[in-house]
Amino acid sequence: MQFAQTGQALGASYRFGELVGSGAVGEVWTVTSIEGETYAAKVLRPEHADDPSLVERFVRERSVLLELQDSSIVTVRDMVVEGTRLAIVMDYVAGGSLRDAVAQTGPLPPADALHLAAEVFDALAFAHARGVTHRDIKPDNVLLARPWAQRQPGDVRVSDFGISDVVGDRIRQTTGLMGTPLYMPPELITSGRSGPSGDVYSAGVLLYELLAGRTPFAGPGTDFSIAYRHVSSRPPRIPVDDALWQALDTLLSKDPDRRPAAAEAAASLRRLASRLAGAAALERGDAPAEFDDVERPATMVRGAFTDAELTALAAAPPSEEDLAVPELGEAGSATIARPLARRTVLSPSQAPSEEVEEATPFWRTRKALLLAGGAVVLVAAMIVGFVVLAPDGGDKDKATAAGEKLSARLQDMTLPTGLTISRDASYEPSSGQTRLRIAYSAQKAPLSGDFLEVIPGLAEDDACPAVTWEGASVSRNQASVTGLDVECGWKVSEMEIPAGGSIEVTATVPAKPGDQEALDKWLHSGSEATTAATQDPAVKSTAYPVQRLMNVEVRTPTRVVTPSPLMITLVPVWASGADELNPLYVSPASGQPSQMFTAVTGGEEGLRFSDGCGGALAVDSSGLTVTALQISPQCTVRASVGNFTELQSSGFGITSRENAGR
Repeated sequence: MQFAQTGQALGASYRFGELVGSGAVGEVWTVTSIEGETYAAKVLRPEHADDPSLVERFVRERSVLLELQDSSIVTVRDMVVEGTRLAIVMDYVAGGSLRDAVAQTGPLPPADALHLAAEVFDALAFAHARGVTHRDIKPDNVLLARPWAQRQPGDVRVSDFGISDVVGDRIRQTTGLMGTPLYMPPELITSGRSGPSGDVYSAGVLLYELLAGRTPFAGPGTDFSIAYRHVSSRPPRIPVDDALWQALDTLLSKDPDRRPAAAEAAASLRRLASRLAGAAALERGDAPAEFDDVERPATMVRGAFTDAELTALAAAPPSEEDLAVPELGEAGSATIARPLARRTVLSPSQAPSEEVEEATPFWRTRKALLLAGGAVVLVAAMIVGFVVLAPDGGDKDKATAAGEKLSARLQDMTLPTGLTISRDASYEPSSGQTRLRIAYSAQKAPLSGDFLEVIPGLAEDDACPAVTWEGASVSRNQASVTGLDVECGWKVSEMEIPAGGSIEVTATVPAKPGDQEALDKWLHSGSEATTAATQDPAVKSTAYPVQRLMNVEVRTPTRVVTPSPLMITLVPVWASGADELNPLYVSPASGQPSQMFTAVTGGEEGLRFSDGCGGALAVDSSGLTVTALQISPQCTVRASVGNFTELQSSGFGITSRENAGR
């Protein structure tokens, strides 16, 4: 359903023309002013106008956005608040978006890509100097003053400044993410907060896309998989000039403090563009099937080197990774910790001959590693989590890879139901056992029921291990019962997680990992296998709802007679789609709620309906029963279901009994 009609008035100064596009925030229309000028109007979705706090913020942001007057920014001309309609009136830019250009041309020559990106950074620098952060930089929001074939320097116009600040919190509450994760900075994913350096990161992703024809972390998996890569993976190297790659890699740094300011980035990219004039565009390549993790520390035993080798090692210039390590004073042991870069994963289209071989520092040579006596320990950076080295706790002369304490930690992304799973693995040489502590946390609503946990063998080819559990009732997952056919799967039963709280269970495996890297890999594989099983679109089941429920649809009849109760059906949405055969809840209710409903809401106290019709609906004191009271041609009902707090039905009409048969 469109939010406006051609010829309809927008405030006192504009009339709607044509619908240009639509998205998660709203629709874009051409509008004509009373002076005959053509502008673009972004009409926000009706549900935004029903939120008083959002309207207040909308008005508060008005003066800030109206002051963003720069040639590289789409100028905001007016902001209209009219009844249930919120609209931002801005300059109409007729040349299309950078998204359209990339789709049409594919990868751009480096000089062209750098000039375009520099203009985007110009816009960001102007806005950042005035305290405005964009937070949604992507090709769709970069417009061109002229069609691509007729483009000229200075044609870039960055749009939608401030819009994500106005409506972003509401969208994230509903979907968990503000827009696509393809361009999100790691800090926004892990903490929900991002500043000017986050815009720099997103613009770096945009530059990568202009050069390669794809974003750095695009590939197989869900939105959660892509977001995970932003936090834990290195951007795949593309065959461009070394200086260009270094600049791109800095823009995409995981650490916001290591990224340049927008103005600095613009100047740097223009210098590179002059150097690379005439360089050919890359061929569009496929996204890699695997992604390389970020750097991990390596330890070396000081006593294993000769005096000459230690002198050479000390004289070596520090790398960028070394500079990021704090100085802790005089060493208390005979070890040196240095980041150990792992191999770079290439996309299938990249030929090995195109890679520039870098000189290998002495401490990473085979000789140095052999001299180290097997004392290398890898520590992996996980999404919203980290891996730590436990104290060796034993005689140094007896310390070996097999005899060291090992530990690793991983926190998964929060699921739509509000569930967050943290895993903490440790190996204790004295017992010869590996312990896995699993913490389940809830957000706004209490969670309960059964949870799936996959515990694979500690080595890649190992059979499913014998596991001893503490803290819960646990049994083997039975595919014939749950519908999930997964190896090494366990059903953790009768869980009760309070809202805002967490509970912990422990799994003990009577085996040891080969080394730190093996422990990291084991922790990863268990998490990934659990996620793959619970998000498998081929599964048709209601089992493990807390881990598998992706969304809830609010269904009503298309027409209701007044006065009468409104029949509302809450339909669960799994990875396989909407499940109409197994409704989550039906109102008015009869009998007890289903276990599936209770698992994700804590019971009926976790459900509330509200009027979306301006008084045409009446909700009883329990918040569970809705009655149609007044005639209304277009009506909606809102719902808060556990952690899904901003749900809304499709439109329906309320008519009288006299007109019901017509």
